[in-house]
Amino acid sequence: MNTTVQVGVVGAGNMGGATLARLRERGWRVAMHDIDAQRCDEARAAGAEVCAHAQAVAERLADGGVLIVAVVDADQTEAVLFGAQGAAPALRAGQTVMLCPTIAPEVVERCAARLAERGVATLDAPMSGGPVRAREGSMSLMLAGPQAVLAQHAALLADVSSRRFVISERPGDGARTKLVNNLLAGINLVGAAEALALAERMGLNLGTTLDVIEQSSGQSWIGSDRMRRAVAGDLAPRAHVTLLEKDTGLAVAAGQGVGFEGPLGAHAARVFRAAHEAGMAELDDAAVFQWLRDAKHLT
Repeated sequence: MNTTVQVGVVGAGNMGGATLARLRERGWRVAMHDIDAQRCDEARAAGAEVCAHAQAVAERLADGGVLIVAVVDADQTEAVLFGAQGAAPALRAGQTVMLCPTIAPEVVERCAARLAERGVATLDAPMSGGPVRAREGSMSLMLAGPQAVLAQHAALLADVSSRRFVISERPGDGARTKLVNNLLAGINLVGAAEALALAERMGLNLGTTLDVIEQSSGQSWIGSDRMRRAVAGDLAPRAHVTLLEKDTGLAVAAGQGVGFEGPLGAHAARVFRAAHEAGMAELDDAAVFQWLRDAKHLT
């Protein structure tokens, strides 16, 4: 077996693709797989080796190498690891899987347990910050895993993220932290969209209103980022409506699992679900502003 690459990437969408490009820029040897031919072409142009499936990526991974899984959800995560032509059968003791999707903590724990049977370590490593920050290496990583594994891969982690938060040594805690973060992101985004829809109904200039908010107590990063684009009519997807629909739903379910149910999270999840059902699933999550502009949603 010719194992020559230091890093494998399965899932080269907005975040995974930006991370892959960053790794190549920093000089890492990378093999990748994605079901989207365009993503594969982009990775090839960046100097990565394109493989036909996840198992082939794992076969190219050197001893001690890292497989980054950056797909969308739990089903995709388990498929690329343990499904047909999944990576797990080709992984070897001493290698590491870095799980980056926003998924339920119990899924992370289940994957980590199965990988541990092969002597493969798991870093629970959800990403946050969007593709621009991922590309420049300034995104956030919420890391849960053994200290020795974190130390082993310190150079890689530093190259992909300047904002690294070590949560614990327990895989699953990164996922828990990400769900808490994304629940607040969803609540903040719905709140910002509601406020801007109200401002528009009151006849205010939206650009000026955002200028005020961004220098006042109503400011939030996601509100500024998304509403600037929404006001400009730019709903090209960086993060689809379906992602925050999924993430807020997971967070609400995680809360219910520990006996907690707050007043805002479930409402935010319903807004994203309603925007999805209104035909906005493939638009940027900033589309909740467009949805809220409709008078019937405000009655």
